[in-house]
Amino acid sequence: MRPVPESPRESTLLLTPPPRAVSAYPETAPARTPDGRLPLVSALAGFGDRLAVVAPEGRLSYADLAARVAEAATRLGGGRRLVMIEGGNDVETLSAYLGALHGGHVAWLAPPGEHADALRERFRPDVVARCGPDATRLTELSEAAHDLHPDLALLLGTSGSTGAPRLVRLSHASVQANAEAIASYLGLAPDERALTTLPMHYCYGLSVVNSHLLRGAGLVLTGGSVADAAFWSLAGREGATSFAGVPHTFELLDRIGFAGMDLPALRYVTQAGGRMPPETVRRYARLGERRGWRLVVMYGQTEATARMAYLPPELAAARPQAIGRPIPGGAFEVRPVPEAGEPGVGELVYRGPNVMLGYAREPADLATGRTVHELPTGDLGRRAADGLYEVVGRRARFVKPYGLRIDLDEVERICARDGVVARCAGDDRRLTVAVEGDAPPGMAADLAARLGLPPTAVRVLPVATVPLLPTGKTDYRALVDAPDPAGPAAGAPDVAAVFRSVLGRERVADDDTFVGLGGDSLSCVEMSLALEEALGRLPHDWPDRTVAELAALGGSPSGAARVEMNVALRAGAIALVVASHMTSFRPAGGAHLLLGLAGHSFARFPLAAAEGSRRTGRRAASIARIAVPSSAWIAPWWALAGMHGLGAVLLVNNYTGAQDLSGGRWRYWFIEALVQILIVLALLFAIPAVRRAERSNPLGFALGALAVTLVFRFELVAFGADDNLAFRPHAVAWIFVLGWAAQRARTPAARLVVSAVVLAAVPGFFGDPVREAVVAGGLLLLLWVPVVVVPRWTGR
Repeated sequence: MRPVPESPRESTLLLTPPPRAVSAYPETAPARTPDGRLPLVSALAGFGDRLAVVAPEGRLSYADLAARVAEAATRLGGGRRLVMIEGGNDVETLSAYLGALHGGHVAWLAPPGEHADALRERFRPDVVARCGPDATRLTELSEAAHDLHPDLALLLGTSGSTGAPRLVRLSHASVQANAEAIASYLGLAPDERALTTLPMHYCYGLSVVNSHLLRGAGLVLTGGSVADAAFWSLAGREGATSFAGVPHTFELLDRIGFAGMDLPALRYVTQAGGRMPPETVRRYARLGERRGWRLVVMYGQTEATARMAYLPPELAAARPQAIGRPIPGGAFEVRPVPEAGEPGVGELVYRGPNVMLGYAREPADLATGRTVHELPTGDLGRRAADGLYEVVGRRARFVKPYGLRIDLDEVERICARDGVVARCAGDDRRLTVAVEGDAPPGMAADLAARLGLPPTAVRVLPVATVPLLPTGKTDYRALVDAPDPAGPAAGAPDVAAVFRSVLGRERVADDDTFVGLGGDSLSCVEMSLALEEALGRLPHDWPDRTVAELAALGGSPSGAARVEMNVALRAGAIALVVASHMTSFRPAGGAHLLLGLAGHSFARFPLAAAEGSRRTGRRAASIARIAVPSSAWIAPWWALAGMHGLGAVLLVNNYTGAQDLSGGRWRYWFIEALVQILIVLALLFAIPAVRRAERSNPLGFALGALAVTLVFRFELVAFGADDNLAFRPHAVAWIFVLGWAAQRARTPAARLVVSAVVLAAVPGFFGDPVREAVVAGGLLLLLWVPVVVVPRWTGR
């Protein structure tokens, strides 16, 4: 092995592709070499102008992608090198991965962060490619210093290698065979378009990429979460035909109302990365039958290049407990083992062309050929009478939180090496590490980082004594079920408690968000202030962040508070309304500014909230929180004192009451206008085509709605007999929609467009320069100033 130079050299791969006239595949890199380089990479250029990739950076044809791959291979240099690739679901990472394979190198896909550091230090790659949205930075650490076996094509970390530096060695033939098997049993066609819900460094996510490229299908690259409204906007806009999920993904789908989403292009949904409860499999299989897509449950491990078995979608509802049948080219053996416990049950052992070459625990292993010819899965299973295989337990103690395979015994060994005697239990949601006495400070966070898990997925449980079974063995079930003795760690913010208190929820999960739980503009103020007090600082996108992400911010209150501008403006507008009604000082404009803020909140919460069966109920509940108390206040005055009329109680007095101001027609104009606007929008968004249009272009839809409402603001269409436009719902709806558009304007150019509409529409509407300045100034602040810093004592 050649010595590693002390000073690494760096170069940069820019996003700009080479000219189309340049050959994508130079003659020095033939389409298929004798050592079996991947045909799926060699064949990219053959798909020509067919769409290959949709990404935030742009759209690429297969010819474009092939050119980028060739450019990446050229930049990686000659020889045969170990190329470590860190990145996300973007064009640069995809090009670097394919370029490494095309150039005859060994591609090592690794997640960025601490979990990969130990492996990087141990294996010392020749080149590290750190990929970002716009460019790839190459750090050359050696000149082909590794002895690499000719069959070796790809290295992946074991699906949760539990802190032990270990990589899975995959051959060209394994990657190709697995891609072909997946494409075959899924029936992939060139017009497929898959959303990349999983990272490429995860074998499941990479198998989606490989199988679709093999068929000349399209990839929609995104790092977004299924819990984000933007993810589904992208799915609708690009006509996504499939996406993949681990069990946790389906829990999120339940929370966001996926069952009610209108996704006409969707053809199938795949599930792997851990066992999903049979009742969930059955429910989603039946949902797919109703909505016109298929659920394909799959079983696999990184050691098998991804997949070993699949459950035909037509059997998912009837046989949800099964993993199905072996993939094309593969086979299972049920091997008897002492711990099986019942006839016909044994360890599932898999054989097929996609089985790994073996593990790499140190650099010398990279020169080794095949050491593994069959794969003991560690799962106890059986072959049922109908020929389908079922997994009934685990031979070893493994769990799969977040789709990562964690060896619980190895976690105990990690703790022992750190000098801590611990007992580890868990399920596919969380690890519990029991420690007798006091645990070292920061133990949970340290373990989570070493295991590649979110901080909230590891719980350290101090116990007086470890619970035991009558046999004297550790009672691991009791550890899993044990409650947290003291709640959150001392000094840590209990974000979940804030959510429960403000939203009135009995249970709040770590991956819940304010928007996902149905938060609205009324609870937003209380929630933001409570979180600000608990965390000391609050990011502007906090409504879309999970409880776990907010808790991880930590911090403690300082002397200043960062208050969201919409909250500060709301407080100021309410103060103006109160002053104008209770004092001789009559600053007008506060109520109309509140209407714009209501539009901003409408876009931020009801439109972003969960789709599905809960959608209508949540919007109705938000309207009722305004309408019911208002009507309850007005009704006694109508019934007992004869004030107002029934129209006021029903919140329609602005269209049914007397024309003159003294008759009280406009006394509750703001509440009536707001409720009526919200009802109209709720009915409008009950139409699937409208929801699809808004999701596909949120800003464009808001601007279109603004154009419609401005017709009434400028009286291009006559409506009604009186001319008191400042209080008529149809005539002031444009202010509401301006607030909506302000929330959707995420770029400076978009904010400039909305600002121009503000400056064009507000002046002259009221005939009162002060009122117009209040409304226009407030909307412009909403557009351009996200937060305002105030002394903490003034925040609440």
